[in-house]
Amino acid sequence: MTFATYEKSGRVATITLNRPESRNAIATQEDCDDLAGALWKANDDEGVNAVILTGAGKSFCAGGDLKAIRERSGIGPRATPDGTRANYRRGVHSVIKALADVEVATIAAINGHAIGLGLDIGVLCDIRLAGASAKMASSFVKVGIIPGDGGAWILTNAIGASRAAELVLTGDTIDAEEAARIGLVSRVVSDDALMDEARKVAERIAVNPPRTVRLAKRLLREAQHGRLSDVLELSAAFQALAHETRDHKEAVDAFTEKRTPKFTGE
Repeated sequence: MTFATYEKSGRVATITLNRPESRNAIATQEDCDDLAGALWKANDDEGVNAVILTGAGKSFCAGGDLKAIRERSGIGPRATPDGTRANYRRGVHSVIKALADVEVATIAAINGHAIGLGLDIGVLCDIRLAGASAKMASSFVKVGIIPGDGGAWILTNAIGASRAAELVLTGDTIDAEEAARIGLVSRVVSDDALMDEARKVAERIAVNPPRTVRLAKRLLREAQHGRLSDVLELSAAFQALAHETRDHKEAVDAFTEKRTPKFTGE
């Protein structure tokens, strides 16, 4: 069974982690391939402007599958440290890099538990919404390991060094309201309304010019770790591209003529 299912409606794609019996834990390299592949599929489709990432059932993602880790049969340890390092780079890191590099906008609809790797996958999305019953933890230390998925960088960039350190070093579990207070998620909505709200956000993104949305997303990513001078140069280069699109001309014409624009992605 495919771990990450893919559905497209209009300009919005929904990727669902689909192993509810294990709280959507990621067990195998094939699971990583499925998720990374679904993200790149959305990225390569010029008809997609936004992606919603969520989990089937009552959890978003419980992280790595501890049974597979114990048996050394999945995404974690191998017979030697060198083998383990290569295994992480081949599997888990491919998912993290896909989420970091895709140019299509990503929205996490965090339902239920988002633990360890599951939390970091959610936090890497551009916009994060949480259901009221969501629980989140960077709990690697609780099982004697560290955030091997880049979580130290992901959380630090999302909520700052001190708060990231508190989550990583304690392994504490927090609820949705606390996650919103510290900036892990944008806001909290009722569990029943989570997907509808995520869809509304996705649709508000999807009505905009596709190429411009992707350029703006890339600029936001680069701005997270770039110097102002570098971001200014990149902004000028991206703006030069945006000015030459047909959608830019259509947007200006529609504004002047007081009508709704019709964007084509050109």
